[in-house]
Amino acid sequence: MAKKSKTQRAKASEKRAAKKLAAQEQIENGQLAESDDTASASAGSKQDVAKTSSKKEEKPKKQRFKFLREVRSEMKRVTWPTRQDVLRWSGVVVCALLFFGLYVALLDNAIITPLLVAFSGLGA
Repeated sequence: MAKKSKTQRAKASEKRAAKKLAAQEQIENGQLAESDDTASASAGSKQDVAKTSSKKEEKPKKQRFKFLREVRSEMKRVTWPTRQDVLRWSGVVVCALLFFGLYVALLDNAIITPLLVAFSGLGA
């Protein structure tokens, strides 16, 4: 069996996630419809009230870690740079910082400061 590319794996993962989400929505919609029917049929029963309240408490519990699961699946799709790329681009950033730092220092000390001193009359 041939190895799947990252794109193929990501697409397959998206399809599985979409199917799972659709199944969860169907289950939730089915449970909501059932709980509405049971609540209207026997509104006076304390046991039914306890069951519906426990269902309401379980729903946030299921979704509590939903965000973390989504983050994890998204992080699997990220194309991470290689060590060589990181080192190369870090070098570019350091060189750019040095260049612009020297440029600003030269501009400040050689041009701006003498102009300010000349305009203020402190040099004369």
